[in-house]
Amino acid sequence: MSERKLPKFIMCFCTGECPGFAKLELWKFINFVRNELDVEYAIVHPQLCVDDGDRFLKDHLREGETDTIYIIGGCDPRMQKKMFKNAFAEKGLDVDKQLISLDLRNMPTEEAMKKVQEAVERALKEQKT
Repeated sequence: MSERKLPKFIMCFCTGECPGFAKLELWKFINFVRNELDVEYAIVHPQLCVDDGDRFLKDHLREGETDTIYIIGGCDPRMQKKMFKNAFAEKGLDVDKQLISLDLRNMPTEEAMKKVQEAVERALKEQKT
């Protein structure tokens, strides 16, 4: 029986100045995700959609780790998929199967926590099938 792989969570906080994240208490949120949910880790990146964010993602993703689910909280899921598909492809990963994109803009902290919790539960459930 193979070992259960926990999903990995990345929060893109859009420089911390985006009005869409004004209601989100970042440190309360990220500590909930990393301490209370079944994730490998939870990290914050200030802006994945710029050059250093792209370099970070390409460096961070592991080649051939096709059984890992990445949950990324941030902006519009369609935008995330468009931005991250090349980084996933370069590592031999399938963005459609391995990325769960969550739009967490304009949510109070507790609502964002619930949305991530549901995504983690979904990722773990899908892993069993």
